[in-house]
Formats: sequence, structure tokens, C-alpha cells
Amino acid sequence: MSPKTPEQAGNPVAHALQLARETLPPMHPAGRPFVAGGIAATLLLRRVAKPLGVLGGLATLATAAFFREPRCVPPARDGLALAAADGIVSLIEEATPPPELGLPAQPRMRVSVFLSVFDVHVQRAPASGVVERVAYRPGKFLSADLDKASDDNERNSLLLRTVDGHELVVVQIAGLVARRILCQTAEGDKLAAGETYGLIRFGSRVDLYLPEGSRVLVSKGQRTIGGETPLAELPQGKD
Repeated sequence: MSPKTPEQAGNPVAHALQLARETLPPMHPAGRPFVAGGIAATLLLRRVAKPLGVLGGLATLATAAFFREPRCVPPARDGLALAAADGIVSLIEEATPPPELGLPAQPRMRVSVFLSVFDVHVQRAPASGVVERVAYRPGKFLSADLDKASDDNERNSLLLRTVDGHELVVVQIAGLVARRILCQTAEGDKLAAGETYGLIRFGSRVDLYLPEGSRVLVSKGQRTIGGETPLAELPQGKD
């Protein structure tokens, strides 16, 4: 916790606001229009009936919680591929990266993380590096926890070249409820490990494809924190 300034020490209100800022996670900018709309709807519903206003307020709070973007602290250790999302490890298997990235059709180890509607839905860079390719592909909206969701669902794929020369592929996959994938990075951009680069609205999935020789550090069913949980140890040297 940050030390109190003299003004905060003598002002309980300022101190309470400081505590709130340090405790409550900030909201992703993409959520602001939804929350603003929720506030407006809540005020209108309250004029009709107070119970409706209460329901509208609760729905607005839930929306703000969905778009939360907690601060993350990546591990200081180098040579790791971090989780790109909060959620549950649903699959660990070999699979071919999305063809739209133009990579060789050779299977790589893939770790899939499933996000429920209660998880943080921003995506984080799994390592520091340069974005070499971004490819969007429309598709279906099957339940994101199904194996075939990686192949059939709407997705946005990112090819990241790490500072050590490794290729990491991160894929945002829409789910049964998710109908909007937001990617805020472009080819040539530099990302720092744990930096937010996108968001998927409502239940979804994120796949991470690892370079050959990586050692997976998680197990199926394990909970991850985006930008903090190490998913794998990358091989020494370049691919």
C-alpha cells in the first residue's frame, strides 16, 4: 500500500478515496460506453420504479466488473511464456497454428485457457517482443470449452517474436456468448510481458502455441492469471 500523504492523513475522505483506488481494479476503456449506458438506463428505470432502478444499478455494477483490468506484475524471471488470460487451463495438446498466420503446418504444443463470464476478459502479452502478424478470421460461436472451438469459432491470431527470438502464437477465440473480439495492437508494435493488448466480451477462450522444446509448467484444470502465471519455460536459444 502507498504511504499516506500529509493531506490524506488529515483528510479521512481523501484517505478513503486513495484506498478505493488501490483496492478496486481500473476499467478497460472499452467498457465505458456500456457502463455509461447502464447508468442512464438505471436513472430512467428509477423514475418508473425504485426496484427497477436497483436492478439496473446491479446490472451496471456487473458490467463494470466484467470490464475490469487489474494491474498485473509479471515474474522477473526471463525465458517464460505467461498466461495471456485469466481462466482455467482446459486443454494441453499438440495442434497446428491457425493457417491464416502463414506458418508451417507443423503441430506445436498448445495450452488453452477457458474464460467464464466471471473472469477478467482482457488479454495480456505472454512475453516481451514484437508483433509480426495479426490475422482475424470470422467463424461460428460454439461454446469456447469445446475442442473444435479453436478451429470453427471466430478468432483473432497474433504472432509475437520474443526478445529471445522465439515465436509465440496467441489466439483470441469468441465463445457461445462472446460476439466481439477487440485487438488493440498491430504488426510492428512492441509489447511488454503482461501488457494488455485486447479483450473478448463475455465467455471465451485464449490459445497459446509454444515453440518446439518448451516445457509446460501448468496442468489441466489449473487457474491462471493473465500476465502473471507462467504457462511454459521456453527453450534456450532461438527456434
